[in-house]
Amino acid sequence: MRAGNKWLLPEGIEAVLPPRAAQLDALCRRITDQFAAWGYELVTPPLLEYLDTLFPGSDDELELQTFKVIDQLSGKLMGLRADTTPQVARIEVHHLKRSGPSRLCYIGPVLRTLPGGPGGARALLQVGAELYGYKGIESDAEILALLLKTLQLAGLREIHVDVGHVGILRGLTKPMQLDPDRETRLFSCVQRKATDELRAMLNEWDLNNECAAALLSLMEIEGDAGILEDVKAILKPCGETLCGYVDELEQIAQLTARQVSKPPLYFDVTEFQGYHYHTGMTFAAYVPGQSEGIAFGGRYDGVCAAFGRARVATGFSTDALKLFELAPPAPAPQKAIAAPVADAPGLHELVESLRAQGETVIYRLPGDEGAAACDRELVLEAGRWQVRYCQ
Repeated sequence: MRAGNKWLLPEGIEAVLPPRAAQLDALCRRITDQFAAWGYELVTPPLLEYLDTLFPGSDDELELQTFKVIDQLSGKLMGLRADTTPQVARIEVHHLKRSGPSRLCYIGPVLRTLPGGPGGARALLQVGAELYGYKGIESDAEILALLLKTLQLAGLREIHVDVGHVGILRGLTKPMQLDPDRETRLFSCVQRKATDELRAMLNEWDLNNECAAALLSLMEIEGDAGILEDVKAILKPCGETLCGYVDELEQIAQLTARQVSKPPLYFDVTEFQGYHYHTGMTFAAYVPGQSEGIAFGGRYDGVCAAFGRARVATGFSTDALKLFELAPPAPAPQKAIAAPVADAPGLHELVESLRAQGETVIYRLPGDEGAAACDRELVLEAGRWQVRYCQ
């Protein structure tokens, strides 16, 4: 890199400058305050850990996304986290060791080797909430409702949340007895909604059974809760267990509606995120103008077991930087009050009092007559300090 380019940042890495940095911080505090109001306790995992503690079992995708460095003290391989959820699961299992329901939340940077899409970020400010130790659908509904409240708190409107269930896809593909390569190819088609390609592939593999037919039919159906009866009719030849998963989704939607008025939930049972990561309901939130999802979550009962203790779990995560970018412009912050640098009775006490009230007070440095950040100033009138608007 030439000397004149030392200010350049790596692709997908950005700085947040004033006043936006302060506005972002305020948004993060509102989000964590809301989490606290719902009973979620804040944890702060380290950004850097030994590599073998960062992954829940064998997670090739997460490992690929992880920056790796050598610890100069131990010589061991370390990683900069690409996702906070496994760390929180390890904290719950090894440090908190709770037996009943446990609600935890987090906010902090994550770094990824590759962006999620063209022009995407590699440095995120990940914020999320996790509910451990409760298997019932009530916990899934709570997490889904908290996600919607978080997006609304950030000022987002026209939210669209796609809801699915990994159990349905697994139940349809298990009888096919696919080897790992074919399974990967099939999941790729489902994720890309490549119905014609999937049909040709199933014909090539001579898979024309009821489960294959149901999968192809489900690729063409999505919508609000009104479609779930049609989904059950399609799945009925494949067994009551799969129909039971659809009943779960219907009940989760009803429970969510008790906490969020008219939740914008849409159902696509072939939609999935992290097939090998999640174990039940999954969801992804979208807003107009964004091809990629802005928040993801669902049930992942196997993560804690990878750290030595089985604990069912459900949760979500999002990128606070992305929410801030998509939110309506924040109102211009109130400007500061300029104070003279003077050893005058009452001045410093007044400055501290104003700061305690939430005002920003800047001492005007000697020789600095600029007051671009200030619209008011402290002036001495009749022996008393007064706040006056600048002329």
